[in-house]
Parts: sequence; structure tokens; C-alpha cells
Amino acid sequence: MTSLSDRIRNGLPRLSVVAHDLAMVWLTWAGLNHFRQSAIDQVAAAPLLSPEMLLILIVQGLIFWQVGLYRGVWRFASIPDLVNIVKASLFGLLAILPLLFFVFDRAGQVPRTVMLAYPVVLSALLGMPRLLYRAWKDHGNERTDKAALRVLILGAGQAGEALVRDLRRVGAYQPVGFLDDAARLRGSHVQGLPVLGRIDDVGQIAPETAARLLVIAMPSLDATAMRRVVAACERTGLPFRTVPRLNDLLEGRSLPGELKEVAIEDLLGRKPVTPDWKAIRGWLGGRSVLVTGAGGSIGAELCRQCARHGARQITLIEIDELALLTVQNELRRDFPQIECLPVLGDCGDPAVIRHALSLSQPEAVFHAAAYKQVPVLESQLREAVRNNVLATATVAHEAQAAGVGTFVLISTDKAVDPVNVLGASKRLAEMVCQAMNSLDGTRFVTVRFGNVLDSAGSVVPLFRAQIRSGGPVTVTDPEVTRYFMTIPEACQLILQAVAIGSRQAVYTLDMGEPVSIRLLAEQMITLAGKQPGRDIAIVYTGLRPGEKLHETLFHADERYRPTAHPKILQAEARVVSSERIGPAMSRLRDAVASYDLEALDQALREAVPEFAPLVHDEEPAAATVVAFPARNARRT
Repeated sequence: MTSLSDRIRNGLPRLSVVAHDLAMVWLTWAGLNHFRQSAIDQVAAAPLLSPEMLLILIVQGLIFWQVGLYRGVWRFASIPDLVNIVKASLFGLLAILPLLFFVFDRAGQVPRTVMLAYPVVLSALLGMPRLLYRAWKDHGNERTDKAALRVLILGAGQAGEALVRDLRRVGAYQPVGFLDDAARLRGSHVQGLPVLGRIDDVGQIAPETAARLLVIAMPSLDATAMRRVVAACERTGLPFRTVPRLNDLLEGRSLPGELKEVAIEDLLGRKPVTPDWKAIRGWLGGRSVLVTGAGGSIGAELCRQCARHGARQITLIEIDELALLTVQNELRRDFPQIECLPVLGDCGDPAVIRHALSLSQPEAVFHAAAYKQVPVLESQLREAVRNNVLATATVAHEAQAAGVGTFVLISTDKAVDPVNVLGASKRLAEMVCQAMNSLDGTRFVTVRFGNVLDSAGSVVPLFRAQIRSGGPVTVTDPEVTRYFMTIPEACQLILQAVAIGSRQAVYTLDMGEPVSIRLLAEQMITLAGKQPGRDIAIVYTGLRPGEKLHETLFHADERYRPTAHPKILQAEARVVSSERIGPAMSRLRDAVASYDLEALDQALREAVPEFAPLVHDEEPAAATVVAFPARNARRT
């Protein structure tokens, strides 16, 4: 409980503000009346505090309080505070005049010049001290650190203007000017700082201003423009940072005023996704959901998105105890209002699934658990079938038996024309769900997408680790391309697809343009402040087992049509015979139980006729190395 002395100490600043404002009311009313009387040679001695003045102070003070004038802080006085002051002055005059008439019978005696000038003069007397105080504090911050880092800001829009205020408030940075391509801003000043030229001029202007840091304050730039700006910054040799995007702030991935390094996601050509949040919350709000593989990259983000957008209860199934503990603690910390039910176990175990379903009675199941590493699964056929196919069938059958309303299978673009074990096993998992769709009850929805940035096992964290250790960066082939999207974007579109989904629906997410892995590696090396082929080597190792140069998003026999969301396409699912799926699953179970790899391979090929494994040469091709000078020579 707060002590009396603390309450007095905390209340003194507000009391001093109230006293200041009431003194300005007295000065305005008395001064205007005195000025008007002196203009007509009728100056008469007036008491400092008459009953009339006391009434005016009480009425105006109450209006100040009601308008919210004392909820603001002088240190951060801004336009909204000035608007409140003007409103309070006008409302005060409208309240004072009737009271003077009814109480003192002299409303008609108030000069018109006083009535017209009162709100204007009072607004000036109240607003000017606030703005002067803020200017004084801001100027004081500028002088606090003589060793402040000089910053040149790229972008003189709203983000740049807000950045200047934040940097001045911190005190460790000294903004020196802006660069902007808008011709109308050339030669103008923003927050007292000049707009010195175009962004492409940063190479000449940065040395002239003695800047030591460049900050890109253009969060709405698309990837093409961002690449151009980053290239201009790189030519200066100075470190550069960027301000976070609005989506990153809203999703809690960045803090206001935070400067962050330019991420590879900013340069990959992905345009921001705008989901239909109303539809998502309308479907998800108040529901209980179950997520398998909840500790993985996609599973954990699905849990966060469900918690953020209205789920009442989330059941987490995960076989990795550390991953389960991590996502459980994160959800309980960030979303304390959500009931979180962790279940440690294998989703291929029917008892685990039955226990989890009885524990929470979910209305939707997101099946994200799967093995996804292509080269690993090529030599681990048994585990690929057991986890990707049989476990999917187990979860789907138990969910249907429990009366779950919606079952969502997280699939992959590699299931479209499968050429590896991962693609074949995920395609068979899709077929299992499609075969069950003919039954009444549970609605089965399949969502396909490609690689996700920064997921466990993806090339981005691999490249990042290789760059951090000094290289080399390993790329399979100079021509290889892949489709990418960010983890939050993928999960938002999964929820969107389910919200608009119909029975027996197969959705493919629009992955944008394919990305060259070679260019991806070069951009990541450049963003790390090094030069590809000079500071960090790029080694071409050849395609690994099961890999192909280019991925396919669409199958020739699946007709695609647009949906209500421009980033989601619905496929017309291929016909699946449930009579054929049943015997195939029995053969797979028998082969898994006996660890018969030959029988597994034969059964998988029969169950997925379009499975056409890639044939690799017996002798792997020798790795190709991009030559570069010794890194040690560069460091000296």
C-alpha cells in the first residue's frame, strides 16, 4: 500500500499543474476585462478574487478535469494535448456565460471582445508553457551525451519524424539529417533537421555529415525497394539498421523505438499479408483447439496465433519435452487468460491422442507434427511412414471418433509431384484425410505450402551459423530455387484457409516468386557485413538425395480456383478411393511393425502411384568451391 508521503510526493506535480492552469484562467479573465475597460477609460479597482472570479475558476477547473487535461504529461506534450486545451477553453466559455447570467445576472454585461478572445488567449497561455517545457527537456537530452553516435536517417516520413524524437529522448544518438527521394521535401526541415538529398546520395552525404550509423526509416518499403536502399547503404561501408514494421510491433516481435538489423525476410520479395481477422476471430473465437507438434516452428506459431486471436483453450501435444516446456511457458507468460494443457507423447500412439482429446474436447485439431528433412528421410523410410502417414491416420481417426468439428492437415508443396520420401509420405497422409472426408462429421482441410524462413532445419539458420563461424556457406547447386514464406505469414494463412474452408478442401498458399538459394546465401553474407567470395566462401556441394532443382506448387490434375483471400488457392482434390487406402495402410502397418524396408518401399509406391523417386548418380559430384582470398589477409 502506498504511504502518505509517497502519495503527497507523487501528487505534487499534478497539483502544481492545476495551480498553474487556474492562475492562467484568472490572468486571462481579469486581464481581458481590465484591457477592455482601459480601452474605454473605465478602469476601476477590482478585488483579486471576487465571487464571480471564484465561480469561473471552479467551473473552468472542473471542465479541465473532465476533458482529461491532467492525464497528459508536459514532457510529451503534443498536438492532441493542444486540441484538449482548445476544447476545454471553448467549453469553459459556454459554461461560464449562462452561470454568470443566472447567478450574477450580468451575462449581457460581458464584453464581446472578452468572449471572443477568452478561448484564444487561454489556449495560448496553457499550451505555450507545455510546449516550451518539452522543447527544454528535448534540448537537454541532446546535450547530455557529448559522445552521442551521429545518425543519418533514410526516409523523412512519419516513421523518420517519430524516430528523431525517440533518438533524442534516448540521448545516445544524435540525428544529423534526412535523405528522401521525395522532391517536395528537398531543402525542407523535419524536426529541425534538414533533408539533405536523395537516398542514392548517401555515399557522398554520409561522410560530409560525419555520420557513424545509417537508419532506414521506411517500414512500408517493398522488397525490391528495400534491396536498392540496402545496396546504397552497403556502398558506404557504415553499419545500418532499420525500424520495425507495424505488423512486427502489433505481433510483439519488436518494440517501439527499437532499431533492428535488416533481416533476410525484408529482402526476399514477400509482400505483407493482410488476413481477414474478422473471419478468423469469428471462426476461432472462444474455441478449444489441439495442436500436434506444438513445440516445432509451425506448431508453436500456430499456438501463438490461436491464443492471440480468440482461442479459449489450447492443448499441446509434443514428443520433445524441452520444446513442450518452452512453448508452454511462453503461452502462459504472454497469454495468461488462455487455458494451456500440455501433453507429452507421440501422436502416433492412439492412447496419447485419446487422452488429449478427452482432456480438452477440442473443436479443431491442427496436425503439424511431421518429419520434414528430405535427405534424412531418404534413408529413414520406416520412420517417415510411421510418423508422417500412420500417425496422421491415428490422429485423424481419433479426432473423428471424438466428434471434432475440423481437422487441419499441415502438408507441403513436395506432396504435389512427389519425388522423395517426404513428398510421398505427405501425399499419402493427404489421401488418408481425403478418404475420410466422405464420412459425415469431421471436416478435413489440407493446407500446402513450401519452405518457411527460420524454421528448424531450414537453410536460413544453417547459413547464419556458417557465416558466424567464418564460412564456408554450403549451397547444393548454383541453379537451385525454393519457395519461401515467413513462419507468422504461413500460420496466418493456415488460419485464414480454415476459416473460409469447406469440406474436402485442399488449399495451396501463394508462395510468391521462387528464390535462388545462391542469391539468398550472398544476401545473408552481405547483411552480415562481409563480401561473398571474399570474406566468406560459397561451396557448391551438389544436390542431396531426394532433392530437385525446382519445386512444383501445382499438380496437372488439380484445378485451382481463387478464394476470398488473394493469397490462398483452392485445389479440386484428386479422386481417392477409400477401398484402396484401407489395404495399403494395413500393408504399411505390417511392414513398419516388422521393419521390412523392402515391403515398405513397395507398399508406398503402390499407394502413391505418382511417386517417382529421383535417380542420383552412384558417384556424387565433386564439390565446387568459389575461390576467394584468405580471410586472415582481409582482417589485417
